[in-house]
Amino acid sequence: MVATFLQSYLMVAVTQGIQKKIRDDMFTKMQTLPLRYFDSNTAGNIMSRYTSDIDTLRQMISQSIPQAVSAVVTLVVIFVTMLIESWILTIVAMVTIFAVVFTTKTLAGKSAKFFVGQQRSLGHLNGYIEEMITGQKVVKVFNHEQAAKDDFDQRNEELCRNAYAAGKFSNMMGPINNNLGYVQYAILAIVGGILCVTFINGQPILSLGSLMAFMVLSRNFNMPINQISMQLNAIIMALAGAERIFELMDQEPEVDNGYVTLVNANIDENGNITESAQRTGHWAWKHPHGDGTLTYTELKGDITMYNVDFGYVPEKQVLHDVTLYANPGQKIAFVGATGAGKTTITNLINRFYDIADGKIRYDGININKIKKADLRRSLGVVLQDTNLFTGTVMDNIRYGNLSATDKECIHAAKLANAHDFITRLPKGYDTELTGNGANLSQGQRQLIAIARAAVADPPVMILDEATSSIDTRTEKLVQDGMDKLMAGRTVFVIAHRLSTVKNSNCIMVLDHGKIIERGTHDDLIAQKGTYYQLYTGAFELE
Repeated sequence: MVATFLQSYLMVAVTQGIQKKIRDDMFTKMQTLPLRYFDSNTAGNIMSRYTSDIDTLRQMISQSIPQAVSAVVTLVVIFVTMLIESWILTIVAMVTIFAVVFTTKTLAGKSAKFFVGQQRSLGHLNGYIEEMITGQKVVKVFNHEQAAKDDFDQRNEELCRNAYAAGKFSNMMGPINNNLGYVQYAILAIVGGILCVTFINGQPILSLGSLMAFMVLSRNFNMPINQISMQLNAIIMALAGAERIFELMDQEPEVDNGYVTLVNANIDENGNITESAQRTGHWAWKHPHGDGTLTYTELKGDITMYNVDFGYVPEKQVLHDVTLYANPGQKIAFVGATGAGKTTITNLINRFYDIADGKIRYDGININKIKKADLRRSLGVVLQDTNLFTGTVMDNIRYGNLSATDKECIHAAKLANAHDFITRLPKGYDTELTGNGANLSQGQRQLIAIARAAVADPPVMILDEATSSIDTRTEKLVQDGMDKLMAGRTVFVIAHRLSTVKNSNCIMVLDHGKIIERGTHDDLIAQKGTYYQLYTGAFELE
């Protein structure tokens, strides 16, 4: 009783501890992965690794392994006792045991690939369910319920087939091994009976008492073998789950060989730069050199791209020989059809992806030399698709700068024209947001995103279709907020609405990954090329 209690107590501690460790390691690893991994794997599929795959490991650790260990210890003890009782009958018993082992190995091998398929199908099914939950409004608007159900049935059927095949082979092991045990018992009884009536020097080779003891041992020997074979199902399933977990854990992390860092700086009237331990409002790039010296370069937001080529996959190039210059304080706009490469350029500036050829320089420094965390800290991004997190409005604004005070967050909200609507919320800045801000309008979510970028106070801003999905009245508020945010900063703007980029210092028209026109609004109108056709409505963006 005491041993059973201690075992149960110990297994709970071990199981939960291992689960926690795996989840911690997976989440830590996930933070190091490049965006490429998340672009190629659905959220539901990744979530399935945290839930069902880890749960299969829990069952193996808490149930299968203890029973398997107990069975192995029992087998060793019984085997030694059987040898002591009769080595002849032990050899006979081993012949049948080898048949059991061969059957178990064969069936386990057949079921293993289906268990792997089962876990993979479960991940795909979870990914599809997550998609349908997120897009339920779209499903209903277009009366797509039946088609969604058909797609679900197809994925569910695939999961069912894999689970059925895995269960079919694994569940054969118990009955087959039991029947082999009965065959073994009969063979041992016959051979043992012969040994009992065979005399050497007037003594039977095996006494009747030893035969009875051996028969009991043989039955007890088969029981742990059956236990192990039955636990193989859970072990194989857990190994299939572990394969998917380690598939994530074995992904190559985002490579960062940068050594230039961003530091607070003091800049005197002569332009001399020194590092400051306090926040000064000025930033500089701290550049260590091979000879041990340090140089400091003021962060101004001067970005240039030279002959940049890039493709998300090697066989398909997206950008071709892109060259551009963005001086500090300039507003650079990208215009072009969907898929022309506008967002790709901004992804390269962030180093979400690395270029295949060419160079990108930031304040004269190759961005490959800048640590990614410091590079991204100097950039603010407002995306078309706004992501808000569970928490208060204040928490979501502070996400741009976790050290920002409430006063700084409110100032950022005012700068983004978000303060008025926030104060009208039930609890103002303390209003809880859930479901990606489902209780707010699209425009309100966008204003909070702008406030989040404003509180980060970056010298470079990237605005990716930030006003494309909101109404005209809200667009004016958002545009005013962005104009305040853009003042004095280097800004890259991606927009389909050409009215939002008229005041840009330079407008670049992209087509199939190439810059085909560049200049101010007036220059491009005078050229009467692609931009002119877009602006006058003679040609529309796709």
